[in-house]
Amino acid sequence: MRRLSRKKALNLVKELDAFPKVPESYVETTASGGTVSLIAFTAMALLAFFEFFVYQDTWMRYQYEVDKDFSSKLRINIDITVAMRCQHIGADVLDLAETMVASDGLEYEPVIFELSPQQRLWHRTLLLIQDRLREEHSLQDVLFKSILKGSPTALPPREDTPTQPLSACRIHGHLYVNKVAGNFHITVGKAIPHPRGHAHLAALVSHETYNFSHRIDHLSFGEEVPGILNPLDGTEKICADHNQMFQYFITVVPTKLHTYKISADTHTSTLSQSGSV
Repeated sequence: MRRLSRKKALNLVKELDAFPKVPESYVETTASGGTVSLIAFTAMALLAFFEFFVYQDTWMRYQYEVDKDFSSKLRINIDITVAMRCQHIGADVLDLAETMVASDGLEYEPVIFELSPQQRLWHRTLLLIQDRLREEHSLQDVLFKSILKGSPTALPPREDTPTQPLSACRIHGHLYVNKVAGNFHITVGKAIPHPRGHAHLAALVSHETYNFSHRIDHLSFGEEVPGILNPLDGTEKICADHNQMFQYFITVVPTKLHTYKISADTHTSTLSQSGSV
């Protein structure tokens, strides 16, 4: 019974064939014809194989539109090392709406300001890439695609055991702020709430300990996406005296990222001006 049902099924499939086959007695097989068929099938298989990888590849397409979302908060991701002890400095945000954002999401970690040999090599490589990016903006697309494949993006940990005193402070973490112009600052003294403005307990810190030499390992806005280098990543400034202050002016642009691996609403930034006083 099963054989009869299989034969009926095969006959049904043959009857449904819209392209009648040529009888085998009319067909002559040759070696050249078989070779051409083999080459044709191999070429079609290769084209289908490569087309699949082209479909998976990431293509950068830039479109600009106005950000209409005013109610949500903007995330700031921070990883900055300052050459002062953690108890002597404080970080917070004050925007144009006079809203003060405390640094509850930031961690103050005592560290050594000088990098280890492996970290210094990584830092020099990052600075070299940043210099090339200022000349060749399309290099960012190549970096983004390579880091999606698993390349490292963060400062590597120290490979040696430090023996010097921990005289610097690494401030890292994230904050959520309003989508208005504001001022994120790291200054002497911890911030204190004040009904008439903004204040820091700077009077309790000796002027001789002032040292705003710093290194910005990472500063980004929005959701963190590997492969996007920000303009201040890798920036390192050394103070010439105790009274030197550094300022950076940044423009933030909302950015939507959609790939076959990542879908994120983030922000990209551009450095409009920097200087020291």
